[in-house]
Amino acid sequence: MSIKLLLLDVDGTMTNGKITYSNSGDELKSFCVKDGLAIVSWIKLGGAVAIVTGRESKIVEKRAKELGIKYLYQGVKDKRSVVESILEELSIGWESVAAIGDDLNDLSMLLKANISYVPKNANEYVKQKVDRILKTSGGEGAVREMIEDILETEDKIDDFRKIWEVK
Repeated sequence: MSIKLLLLDVDGTMTNGKITYSNSGDELKSFCVKDGLAIVSWIKLGGAVAIVTGRESKIVEKRAKELGIKYLYQGVKDKRSVVESILEELSIGWESVAAIGDDLNDLSMLLKANISYVPKNANEYVKQKVDRILKTSGGEGAVREMIEDILETEDKIDDFRKIWEVK
């Protein structure tokens, strides 16, 4: 069965896990553009993406909108129940889900997903519980590596690459 929904944690997966505050109290995060290109491509190929994160940040809201991510859930304590509502809306089951997270609060969705991933710099305990440990750290292209792995497995990597070929 093919993957139809990607579940993404933010801090430690889409970012390096560091949170920086300016003197005025503004929160700063850095996102990897390679992840962004892969997410946009996934959506162009007809896949769905959901950000499910324990923290709340206007920066994450801006990034999700910029990438065209339809499902954004912030301040989530129980990630699995939030995902259940997305699955119901999409009329799919957990067998159509791939998830990436990096720490204990991600386990509830990682353990249920058909394929689960962690970045190279994830929590050691969580690494023992997932299907695949990526070669890339969070914030440095881990989401891109996950998406390419899924597309390779499903023999769709050429479709991904052709999106950006100029004719």
